[in-house]
Amino acid sequence: MRRGVVEVDMDREGAGPPVLLLGGAARGWLWSGLTARLADRYRVLTLDVHGQGDTPAWPAGLRQTLSHQVRLVHALTAGHEERIGVVGHSLGGAIALRAAVELDERVAALVVLEPTPFALLEQAGRTAAWEVVVAERERLRASLAAGDDEEAARGAADFWLGPGTWAGMGPEDRARVRFGLESRIAEWEAMTDPGLTLAEVATAPAPTLLAVDPDTLPPVREVADLLSAARPDWRRVELPGAGHLAPYTRPDLVGPLVEDFLDEHLGRRR
Repeated sequence: MRRGVVEVDMDREGAGPPVLLLGGAARGWLWSGLTARLADRYRVLTLDVHGQGDTPAWPAGLRQTLSHQVRLVHALTAGHEERIGVVGHSLGGAIALRAAVELDERVAALVVLEPTPFALLEQAGRTAAWEVVVAERERLRASLAAGDDEEAARGAADFWLGPGTWAGMGPEDRARVRFGLESRIAEWEAMTDPGLTLAEVATAPAPTLLAVDPDTLPPVREVADLLSAARPDWRRVELPGAGHLAPYTRPDLVGPLVEDFLDEHLGRRR
């Protein structure tokens, strides 16, 4: 659908206060379990970011920022006064953090799962973790520039989900990794965008739940540590064994956690 000048591919289910679900992977398989839990009392909006689903890919040659992705959120909320819940995973978690800064008190509840605003690492002097992030971004850039989509996909799977992941994947999972590879560099530019700062995070008013696997990849864990230090008032929950794709791999853990937090702060109790 088109909202103003921004085209957004999204699904809408249920009725009640709006909850936006933002992910770095296609919405259909990432959020299906959570949507089913929430749609009896919330208006659940699952949207695909640029380059996912039918939301247009980011223009080649134009550096993407988190604020560019947040335009999708602004497009969905323009003209409405309702306070909203925002749930973001991975890239979607970084976008959700930027959205909470820009929307300010309009965000009634924020949930970030395994968030990836990696530029915070550089700003905080976490040099080793930052260099890991930059190395993966440039590895992917080089693989795509060389036309080696197989290496690009293999490296991406092993970076995010652990060494050897690609080798153990079946055809369907490999196809998911390959889908939209041409958009991954723009997404990496957003994740390494210095436009979000810890100082801004420190002023965001929304009650926030931060959830990570304690054994997730080190740069994600260090981002979570930085966020927790900047916002000790945020609720932090560990999800042992869930992995980076927690909404997909462990909906039994993520679903009740998100549901209870939204019920607490959006006021739609069962």
